[in-house]
Amino acid sequence: MTETLDGPTLTHEDRQFVDQLISEHQGKPGMLLSVMEKIQEKQPQKYLPLEYLEHVAFRTGIPVAQVFSVATFFSLFNLKPQGRHTVCICRGTACHTRGSQRLLESVRLQMGPSQADGEEGSADKISSTTADGEFTIRTVACFGQCALAPVVELDHQIRSHVNERALIREIETLRHEKH
Repeated sequence: MTETLDGPTLTHEDRQFVDQLISEHQGKPGMLLSVMEKIQEKQPQKYLPLEYLEHVAFRTGIPVAQVFSVATFFSLFNLKPQGRHTVCICRGTACHTRGSQRLLESVRLQMGPSQADGEEGSADKISSTTADGEFTIRTVACFGQCALAPVVELDHQIRSHVNERALIREIETLRHEKH
């Protein structure tokens, strides 16, 4: 990526897309969040490329550090490409006491080797994508669904009272779906 007088290098179409989003949301509460959400939705691998964040900062006058801070604070945003499917396991107290660590271990074993973004051995915040790019496995601190523990989000659908066999079966079904 290079810096020009017009800001970070993006294609003309990408710049227009971002500039249009900023124009639509300018002055509205949550403008930055709305713009970042739309940018991430547009990406086939559902993440926020750095070039886009830099362009948002350049066009809005918001410091790059602040834009990046927002992107890293909210678990909704991803800074790395995500798999076609997502498996998000709650690590809150209720889910932990009802077996979410075993769910996480089973899923990671089932998925095979991947590159983790979180600290290896720490289940507090893990994000890893399988080598084939099909699945991203993540953990969250809490979904706020404690009465339904353990809770797993599978392709943005909450599953409650999840057990290992049912979760692996659902993942296998997704794995064999046609693109």
